Amino acid sequence: MKKLSLLLMLFSTFTQADSGAEFVQTPYTEQKVLFDFYFDDPAKINSALYWIRSLMNPLMDAPYDMAPEFLDLKVIIHGTEIVTVASKNYDKYKDAVERMRYYSELGVEFRVCGLAAQDYGYRKGDFHDFIKVTPSAISEIAHWQLQGYALITPVIMEKKFSIEEIR
Repeated sequence: MKKLSLLLMLFSTFTQADSGAEFVQTPYTEQKVLFDFYFDDPAKINSALYWIRSLMNPLMDAPYDMAPEFLDLKVIIHGTEIVTVASKNYDKYKDAVERMRYYSELGVEFRVCGLAAQDYGYRKGDFHDFIKVTPSAISEIAHWQLQGYALITPVIMEKKFSIEEIR
């Protein structure tokens, strides 16, 4: 009898229909987020900017319909991607710069580490007009976290497979 009930219990778990995942509408509120950009390849900034889009777009669309004023977003730039916001490199990084400029117009603040700028031989005047230069990325990160900002550090990996290959 024990074996029969064990078999019935085991069999019933295999025959249950999977109805799929449940969609959850999380009740998001105002956002205070600090993005930490520190990449080993300047081109990775393009992928990192999608992280900003992935935060903003759902919140600005229905059902949240948040105005950009309810999104307090800051980006700290202190890796090799600093070259993308130097005015002299505009032609090479135009797409990324224009996306950052667009986000800046929506209220996203882009900040460059002053120490990293010095390391690269840049001065405040070398950057686009939507950039703010701060004393230190690490001091900025600590400061904004103490002000209640959530820290998001994009991890940009090399894509080895297309979606179709692994789907």
